[in-house]
Amino acid sequence: MINGQIFRDMVLSAANAIDNEKEKINSLNVFPVPDGDTGINMSLTMQSAKKNLASFDGDLSRCADLVASSLLRGARGNSGVILSLFFRGIAKELKGMSEAGTMEMARSFKNGVDSAYKAVRHPTEGTILTVMRLSADAALANAETNDDILSFFECVYTTAKDALASTPDLLPVLKQAKVVDAGGKGFITIFGGMLSVLRGDGIIAQTQSETTEQAASFDEFKTEDIKFSYCTECIVEKKKDITDADIDAFSKFVASAGDSDVFVDDTDIIKIHVHTNDPGKVLSAALCCGPLITIKVENMKLQHTNVIEKQASENVKEKIAAPEKKYGFVSVAAGAGLCSVFRDLGADVIVEGGQTMNPSTEDIISAINRTPSEIVYVLPNNKNIYMAAKQAAEIIEDKSVIVIRTKSVPQGISAMLAFDESAEVEENTENMISAKDGVLTASITFAARDSVFDNNEIHEGQYLGLVNGDVRYVENNCEDCIDKIASDVSDSSCITVFYGADIKEEEAEKMCEHLKSKLPEDKEVVLINGGQPVYFYLISAE
Repeated sequence: MINGQIFRDMVLSAANAIDNEKEKINSLNVFPVPDGDTGINMSLTMQSAKKNLASFDGDLSRCADLVASSLLRGARGNSGVILSLFFRGIAKELKGMSEAGTMEMARSFKNGVDSAYKAVRHPTEGTILTVMRLSADAALANAETNDDILSFFECVYTTAKDALASTPDLLPVLKQAKVVDAGGKGFITIFGGMLSVLRGDGIIAQTQSETTEQAASFDEFKTEDIKFSYCTECIVEKKKDITDADIDAFSKFVASAGDSDVFVDDTDIIKIHVHTNDPGKVLSAALCCGPLITIKVENMKLQHTNVIEKQASENVKEKIAAPEKKYGFVSVAAGAGLCSVFRDLGADVIVEGGQTMNPSTEDIISAINRTPSEIVYVLPNNKNIYMAAKQAAEIIEDKSVIVIRTKSVPQGISAMLAFDESAEVEENTENMISAKDGVLTASITFAARDSVFDNNEIHEGQYLGLVNGDVRYVENNCEDCIDKIASDVSDSSCITVFYGADIKEEEAEKMCEHLKSKLPEDKEVVLINGGQPVYFYLISAE
C-alpha cells in the first residue's frame, strides 16, 4: 500500500530524477531554435513540490493535496502545467484516503490523465499526453488482477517506456529528428524516480550539490553598477588545423572583451567564460577556432533585478492591490525595450519572461494580485506560457481575470493598442482578440544545434527565419533571412522591427534599410530597440 510517507519519498525521488536528467531532456526538443527548456520546466515544476515536502508528516490524502497545490502554482511551460494537472487529478481521486492500493492508484492515474487532456484545447498524440494515457490504461488493466504495488508500478513504468518509444511513429517531426518526445521522456524519468523508492533503492540522489546556507543579499548592490551585462560561456571543438597562434589570439581577445574571464585550453576543446557587453563578438571569435559545442549567455543585469524583486517580495507578505480603476494589464516580456513599450501602452505589471524563461503560474498570480484593477487582462505573449496564465486565472478569486491568447510580443502589443478604456469588457475582449489575430510575427534567430526539421537539414549556427512561430527559412546569413521574410510582410501596411540584445544600433539600422529596399516604396518600417534575448529581430506586420 502507498501511504503518505511513501508517496512523499516517491515525489522527492522523482524531483531529483528529473533534475538530474533535465539537460538530456532539453536536448530532445525537435524545434531547432534555442528554446529547448522542457527538462528545465518540468524540473522547476517538480522542485516546487520538493520544497514543501521536506518536513511533511501526514496521510496520503494530505500529501497528494500538498504536491498538487505546489505543482499547480510552480508549473512552468506547457509541459509543467500538464504535469501539474496530472498530479491534481491524482490528488482528487485520493482525497480522504490514508493509503492506497493498486486499484486506487490506477484510478488516480486515470483521473490525472483526464484532467490533463481536458486542459489542452487540441491534444496531439505522440506527446507526453500519449505516454500518460497509455500508462493509465495499463494501470487499470493491471490492477484488475494484481494487488502487489511494486509489480503494478513496474508494469506501468514498462508501458510508459514502450509508449515513449512509439512517439516518433505518431508524430512525424519526431521521426525526422530521430528523437522521442521530450515531455514524455520527462514523464517516465519522474515515474522512474518514484519507482526507485518502491524497489527499495531509496530516494534518488540529486547530482547537483544543494545548499542550505543563507542566500546572499544583493539589495545594497545596484543593477546599474554592473559594468558588463552578459555572462558568456561556450565550449569550442578545436578545428584540425588550429595553431598555437590562433589559440593565443583568441585567449587575448577573450581577456580584452570584458572581465571575470576564464580560458581553458584542453586537448580537443577550448572552454571560455567572460562577462562582456558584446557576447556576439566573443562567439564569432570562438567560431574561428572551431564549431561551438555549447553556448550560454545570461543577462546579469536582468538576473540581478529579478533577485532584488524576489527578495523584496519574500520579505514583505504580498497583498492584493485594491482596485483603483476598472481595467488593468499584466504582460509577459523580456528585454528592456519591449518592457518599456508595454509600460507605455498601459501595462501595470510586467512579468519578465519569454522563450527561454517561462514564468511559473505563481509568478503570474503574483503579478495579477499586484495589479490595482477590478478586471485584469493577461497577455502571455508566448504559446508556452498560455497554459500557466490560464491556470493562474482559475486560481485568482478576488479579481476578474481575462487571458488573451497572444502567442508573440507583436500580438500582445496590437492587442493593447486595440483596447478602449471606455468600452465594455465584451467589446474590449473581442477587439483585442481580433487585433492580435491580424498580426503576422516574423523573427530571426540561430540554430542551437544540428537538426532535421520539415525535411530540411539544419546546422548549428545557421540563421533561422520564423513566421508565426514556424521555421520557414534556413540561411547562412541574416540578410538572406530578411530577403525571404520581406516577401511575407510586403502586403502589410504597418511594419515594426524590434532588434535584440546582441544587435548594435548601427547594425540594426543597416538591416532595417536592407528590409526597406526589398519592400514596395510606399512601405514604412519603424525600428525599435527591443533588447530581447535569443531573437536577433522580431518583426510585427499588420
